[in-house]
Amino acid sequence: MPQPSAQVTAAEISRIAGVTRATVSNWRRRHDDFPAPSGGTDSSPLYDLETVRAWLAARGHDSAASPSEELRTTLRLRTQSAQSSGGGTSNLLSLVLAAARRSPGELTALTELPDADLITRADRAVTELADVVPGADGVRFPAADATVLRALFLCVRDEGAQAALGVLAERELEDSAASGAYQTPAPFADLAARLIPSTPARVLDPACGSGTLLAAAARRGASELYGQDTLPVQAQRSAVSLLLTAPETTVTVRTGDSLRADAFPGLVADAVVCNPPYGDRDWGHDELAYDPRWAYGVPARAESELAWVQHALAHLAPGGYAVMILPPATASRASGRRVRRELVRSGALRAVVALPAGAAPPLHVGLQIWVLQRPEPGGEERKSVLFVDTGSGSGQGALSVTRTKGGGGRTGALDWAGITEQALTAWEAFTKDPDRFTDEPGRARAIPVVDLLDDVADLTPTRQVRASRSDVDPADLAADLDSAREGLLRAAGSLTQAARHSDCVAAGASGGEWRTATASDLARGGALTLLRTTPDTSPEAGHGVTSEGRFVLTGEDIARGTGPTGDAAELRGAAAPVIAEGDVLVLAVARGEGPMARVADGKDAGALLGPQVHLFRPDPARLDSWCLAGFLSAEENITGASTGTTVLQVSPGRLRVPLLPLAVQRTYGEAFRRVHDLRAQAHQASLLAEETARLLAGGLTGGQLTPLGDTAARAGCADGDSAQ
Repeated sequence: MPQPSAQVTAAEISRIAGVTRATVSNWRRRHDDFPAPSGGTDSSPLYDLETVRAWLAARGHDSAASPSEELRTTLRLRTQSAQSSGGGTSNLLSLVLAAARRSPGELTALTELPDADLITRADRAVTELADVVPGADGVRFPAADATVLRALFLCVRDEGAQAALGVLAERELEDSAASGAYQTPAPFADLAARLIPSTPARVLDPACGSGTLLAAAARRGASELYGQDTLPVQAQRSAVSLLLTAPETTVTVRTGDSLRADAFPGLVADAVVCNPPYGDRDWGHDELAYDPRWAYGVPARAESELAWVQHALAHLAPGGYAVMILPPATASRASGRRVRRELVRSGALRAVVALPAGAAPPLHVGLQIWVLQRPEPGGEERKSVLFVDTGSGSGQGALSVTRTKGGGGRTGALDWAGITEQALTAWEAFTKDPDRFTDEPGRARAIPVVDLLDDVADLTPTRQVRASRSDVDPADLAADLDSAREGLLRAAGSLTQAARHSDCVAAGASGGEWRTATASDLARGGALTLLRTTPDTSPEAGHGVTSEGRFVLTGEDIARGTGPTGDAAELRGAAAPVIAEGDVLVLAVARGEGPMARVADGKDAGALLGPQVHLFRPDPARLDSWCLAGFLSAEENITGASTGTTVLQVSPGRLRVPLLPLAVQRTYGEAFRRVHDLRAQAHQASLLAEETARLLAGGLTGGQLTPLGDTAARAGCADGDSAQ
């Protein structure tokens, strides 16, 4: 039967054409031949896809969409009959792995096959992966999926397998987030993996999600990876992603509920890493009441997280470590106090590390990392538990949370390097000699076990590490305050200077009316080169080098305005371009506010490009770097070139640049450079102002500082004559 015609929204037309929504609206008003709506409503019309493509092709807009955007569009437009025939999005995940094992030439040849032959080859390729990808057996693609398969092969060929995985799993990941399961950011996962002493060979994640934690364990040297997840799409994505990123490891991933139906009942792991679902009251409390895993007490119905903790401990070899990412309520809820006391009393709980809000979804919650160790029979008595608060102190772990116009929070500049250093420094010192650990008031403390075994058993790091008056010397605090205040005054002066040099005048009536071109168009014309770090053997891999002796410029470096801080070892053999002075660096993930781009200077030159950064290398005879950076990072430009929903990925080729004479570009470039300086000075002044205020407030309330007021009034306060 003939398939119904696919329909697209105005937003999808803008992504296909590589323009903004406003441009599509203008086309509808100004061009009588613009396709008429074929469905939808007056407020949300739908348009026939093929008619739109023909109209765009006549105006040179048919090739603006990136391969990942083409894949995203074809997925959205799959007909209901194709999906009901077994062509669900999750079934395509296995095909990504099969495609990644083929050369670019082979993928091109596949896209040129007739539909029937293409479907047959795809069915065969997925069947061959039945032993390694859960759910791959029995997959059959309907004839209507030929268009999607071609888009998938082209995305893998041009942008890499991980990009294709991200597109396929977007909708399913949003559904899982709504149910309390969240994706763990890579820096967070790396910190969790590094909290496991030595190098564990066999690592389990019983709620593996997309496999981020297991991938971090593989980077630490794990040779056997085991994962399980309730959602089939998560298990499939995890298996495919791990097989792509850690091909030398043994990967075993299963689908199912680990608490109710453990897929690895006899597995004894060296380490367990896990970011379990939060707040799940339907975890099996009644049916699992007599489960032998509850060696530290039966978890209450509201304490699913403590069930996951004990599940992890049950899978460990004696002396093995578990690292769990948990919500802060787990440390203090009354219903969990008995289990917490037993975890402390037995010595199973070794450390609790608090992170700032915004470290990972849910962004409004400051998550915690619990480090546990299964007690060894006859082992050494553990007399204390380490508590670390990475959100305290002078700037370490500082987080700038920006707000979108809709009011939603979005992560800003999170100092993962500072968080990681603070947590690991304290943990390594504690594990080396717990009895001689030196407390850092307000940051890290080793609390005796006996002090934690009260009726509350509160394990909240912020409360346990809180500095008392006796911990802080008034003279030292006053010296720190003077230093911070002097720095703030200098920064305020620099900010004033930067503001004075940012003058502009009103443009004329025709201001801002430029002809523009996409970055892809400029690249094809030789005006600039687009480079990126490639994790696989794509055609762009020849642009990069790998070197363990170099730093890596990360997305966080751009957001914070720092020099390169990343470790080249974390690139794991990826082909990374070497940054040159004058390159324009743009974040690959859209942010609500703050810097999205900068021009590489001397401190950036020679560093390797991080995986979350796009590099634009302009021809200096045709493009000015600062002018290019200013227009590329414009809010409307970034929005128009971003794809996705939960995470907005910037498609570099779709960013638009005005076509201006070089002399005019240089004038704009100087203005954009001053804007960059103004933003950097404002950021520095803001950090120093917050630090100064923190020291003042803490000193005044803690009694280390006294306000300079009337001497008699202060004497009266000392005599008890103050107003009541």
